[in-house]
Amino acid sequence: MTESFLPHMNGVTGSVLQILSHLERAGHDAHVIAPDGVGIPGEVHGAAVEAVPSLALPGYRSVRVGTPPARHIAASLRRFEPDVVHLASPFALGWRGALAAEHIGVAAVAAYQTDVAAYTQRYRIPIATGIAESHIARLHRRATITLAPSPDSAQQLAELGVDRIRQWGRGVDAERFQPVRRSTALRAEWGSEVVIGYVGRLAPEKQVEDLAVLQTIPGARLVIVGDGPSRPRLEVLMPGARFLGHLEGDALAAAMASFDVFVHPGESETFGQTLQEAHASGVPVVATGRGGPLGLVRMGMDGWLYRPGDLEDLRMRVADLAGDARKRRAFGEAGRDAVQGRSWANVCAQLMGHYDEARELRTVDTGLRARRQMRPDPGAPAVPRTWRRYVALGDSLTEGLCDPGPDGALRGWADRLALLLAARGGLRYANLAVRSKRVRDVCGGQLARALELQPDLVSILVGANDLVKSTVDVPALAAELEGAVARLRSTGADVVLVTPFLPRRRAAAIYARRFAAFATALSGIAARTGAVLIDTDLYPSLPDRPNWGEDLVHLSSRGHRFLAYRVGEVLDVPHADALGALDAVLHENEPIGAGLWWRRHALPWVWRRLHGRAAGDGRVAKHDEYVYLGRSSAPRDVSVH
Repeated sequence: MTESFLPHMNGVTGSVLQILSHLERAGHDAHVIAPDGVGIPGEVHGAAVEAVPSLALPGYRSVRVGTPPARHIAASLRRFEPDVVHLASPFALGWRGALAAEHIGVAAVAAYQTDVAAYTQRYRIPIATGIAESHIARLHRRATITLAPSPDSAQQLAELGVDRIRQWGRGVDAERFQPVRRSTALRAEWGSEVVIGYVGRLAPEKQVEDLAVLQTIPGARLVIVGDGPSRPRLEVLMPGARFLGHLEGDALAAAMASFDVFVHPGESETFGQTLQEAHASGVPVVATGRGGPLGLVRMGMDGWLYRPGDLEDLRMRVADLAGDARKRRAFGEAGRDAVQGRSWANVCAQLMGHYDEARELRTVDTGLRARRQMRPDPGAPAVPRTWRRYVALGDSLTEGLCDPGPDGALRGWADRLALLLAARGGLRYANLAVRSKRVRDVCGGQLARALELQPDLVSILVGANDLVKSTVDVPALAAELEGAVARLRSTGADVVLVTPFLPRRRAAAIYARRFAAFATALSGIAARTGAVLIDTDLYPSLPDRPNWGEDLVHLSSRGHRFLAYRVGEVLDVPHADALGALDAVLHENEPIGAGLWWRRHALPWVWRRLHGRAAGDGRVAKHDEYVYLGRSSAPRDVSVH
């Protein structure tokens, strides 16, 4: 599944074509799902190409963004029955692919190739950076493993909370790109002693305008290969440069080998395929000391890395090579030697190993999934588990703020879940959650009381109040919470662990990275302790405005109902999905709270913060003792306090 494909040729498309060629030679079956576009082929290297509905990307009419819903992708995967789903540079279509692979229980390998978050900064839309980072994190957490092209990109992903990262680079076609492709005809046409070349998209994220400082190097000329929305502006900015437009195949190889120095100024490269192609062509490289080039350019051996953003340093490094033909030859030969072991055959063989590992890990993951945890024998027919004592821990979300009942008392998702569970034959239920509480509160007083109540089911939804503080130590929070989960599990209780979530609002985007990192940590806790993980990222409609109350920070009644039914589905509550759909229809005209948000909610919150207070100060849990939910009176149970 690829975000980009033929006829649009770029690094992602090139990688996919090489992988398909390798799969064909090795006798594997392949199927391609890609955004539809004019000229897309129906088959490539023996693989059928399934074109899905798409929209053109603004500014790049040739670039299409796939738009089919995840259920359509899941249906396509079921028809093909893959062993592995490869997500090539996933973002939009890849997200749906990750969900679909998860839904049908197939391993997903996500190949990180495009730093979308960096692109939002280059296009001067910083508000989208947090959103992009959150999306990247949740997508790659859904994948079985993530393939990072360089150590720098692996570190970026780790900082976003992504785990199971493996390094996998890109191959280079050393037969096509080699020094013998150097063209005397091109050199005569370009007419200069030293040619400084660039190959790539002409777009803001590539920072091609930085090359303007090279125009004054004596005896040198800029030759730029590529096209894109920035080309008209760049032609004005660099009138002495030669713009060749888009080249590919042998024409590109001839141009690359005819350069004397190759320069790439982009700071958002996760790898740098053109740097490898320059080295294969025997051309020394000057690139920014950030991202993918750090793993491809050896300082003082086959090129130079300049300080990111320091254009004087860029000019000095290029001038050094432009003025020394012997150094250029030495660097070029070293670069050519360095790429000899990076053939596509070798790289694709490594990829097959990653596929095998993903399949093994998926088997492990499947054994830890919630539904399997409810069954003593995974091979036996599903028998719904029945719980008799349920305790809910957490903060205002579990207390039920913004979900008043007919009598004015708060309900909330946990109360609604308790009613679903009680339909199996009665349930004792306690809700110890109190607004404004944090992880330490749940792991302290709430945990102690829960242990006294001897539950057989406990739900925990907490962490949001910690994550929105000015500073937060996510690993420390996770470690504290893991201790509480382990204590509950040691008593024999099942634990439902719900990942905190944010509304779809601009103001929430600044916390997206923290929430993603915490969710990843909770996934690890669930795997180690056997807790049931409710990953709210699997429900992309949850952040939508109708699911949030008038204060814009708590779930509305609609949102509480939605979450209760989703948890019910995971716990195998009979007909939870159908009941949820019916409930949604019955409340479809329910008004969305708005109105006096500032006066009722924002200003009181600010006042409490200024005075060192919290909304939960002095409050006690609404159900500190068990209440019985059922059609008859509560049966006697001497073990319950």
